[in-house]
Amino acid sequence: METNTEFERYQKASKKVKEIKGFYIHLICYVIVIALLVLLNIRNTPEHLWFFYPMIGWGVGLIGHAIGVFGTDSLFSKNWEERKIKELMEEEKKKKYL
Repeated sequence: METNTEFERYQKASKKVKEIKGFYIHLICYVIVIALLVLLNIRNTPEHLWFFYPMIGWGVGLIGHAIGVFGTDSLFSKNWEERKIKELMEEEKKKKYL
């Protein structure tokens, strides 16, 4: 029975890691493509800054993807604050002993 629950937890964690990885790949693609569109726009038609349209549209989709992966409560919630405080305290503790 114990191995079954351990396997289920592993499967759930594996799925979450794949979702997070997918989001970061999406973010990297967004940054690269938007940077190229900005360069293309400034080089060819600097009098009309049209790169804002795809940047905003895709950005809304990226925000939706982030909320789907991380949820809304992970953005500066009380739990986030506590985790971050513990993380910083651990980092400080490690630096002290080195």
